[in-house]
Amino acid sequence: MTGQIDVSLILPTRNEAGNISEAIRLAGEALADISFEIIVVDDDSPDGTADLVRRIAAEDRHVRLIQRVGRRGLASACIEGALAASGRVVAVMDADLQHDERILPDLVRPVLSGEADLSVGTRYSEGGGTDGWSDVRQSQSAFATKLASRFMKADLSDPMSGFFAMSADHFRSLIPSLSGRGFKILLDIVFSSKEPLRLHEVPFTFRGREVGESKLDAPTALQFLMMLYDRALGHIIPARFALFAVVGGLGVLVHMAMLMLVFQGFGASFLIGQTVAVLAAMTFNFFLNNLLTFHDVRLKGWALVKGWCSFCLICGLGAIANVGVASYLFSQTGVMWTVSALAGILVGAVWNFVMSSRFTWGRL
Repeated sequence: MTGQIDVSLILPTRNEAGNISEAIRLAGEALADISFEIIVVDDDSPDGTADLVRRIAAEDRHVRLIQRVGRRGLASACIEGALAASGRVVAVMDADLQHDERILPDLVRPVLSGEADLSVGTRYSEGGGTDGWSDVRQSQSAFATKLASRFMKADLSDPMSGFFAMSADHFRSLIPSLSGRGFKILLDIVFSSKEPLRLHEVPFTFRGREVGESKLDAPTALQFLMMLYDRALGHIIPARFALFAVVGGLGVLVHMAMLMLVFQGFGASFLIGQTVAVLAAMTFNFFLNNLLTFHDVRLKGWALVKGWCSFCLICGLGAIANVGVASYLFSQTGVMWTVSALAGILVGAVWNFVMSSRFTWGRL
């Protein structure tokens, strides 16, 4: 490739070995009349997606690979792709063949010409649609679209789309404001833009997946809700801390249930019951936080065992801080016992969150 590149197409991947070769081929054909590059950002797929892309890139200089180790998530993958892009326009498309690559020229041209700041492939305007979706999937998508629209400043028919094009400079200027969380990077971009965006929409039919598994699951849906929360209330209480606190509240219920079972149900001593209850609650909190709160950096294998040990140690120290602060406020300053207890809980929760974020999941 020589001269100015018009379009950098980012294909974020995770276990797409069965689709990526065809996705690259079809995208290249669609962009044949435009100077382009294809940047595959792979989240260290165990199915060999990265090695396959390397072989393709060795023979096709339009193709580049970014392989990420220890980092996951479609939004953050798109951000890293945009930072590495050489084109005047950054386009994002799924690599699972569900997005119709044939509309790519229509998607990027309004941005290249300066007529639009953001061009979006939409399933929900005239001429668009979905292929083979169940009623449940249709209703889930409709609910998410309506919910997202309530928070947006832009009039988009499909704010949940992952198929769009934007000026590379404009995209990169927004990156410091992006949350980089979850799978809905378009929504993040629209939320982060302080100025109204000039929009263009191109209808397309969302295809059914032929190979591989959908990435849509409960943790992914929760990440979407966390992003909406972050935009609404994140400036008051960060979304990750809020979810961490909710998990902690559920842990209290697990603690009490286990204490009743061992102490009253099995007739064990209170000390034994309390010990079992504490371990059960910390274990519950650790695994639920690993699944939900720190979904993007969740631990697996031996790291899961080490993480559990680290989390239990941190929470043990947090409990000491909790008791110490509450006792000091109550006995030395005359603060009401309820306020003292709440202050201790808050100090313990902040300690647990900050220290486990740093040392258990490595997020700080």
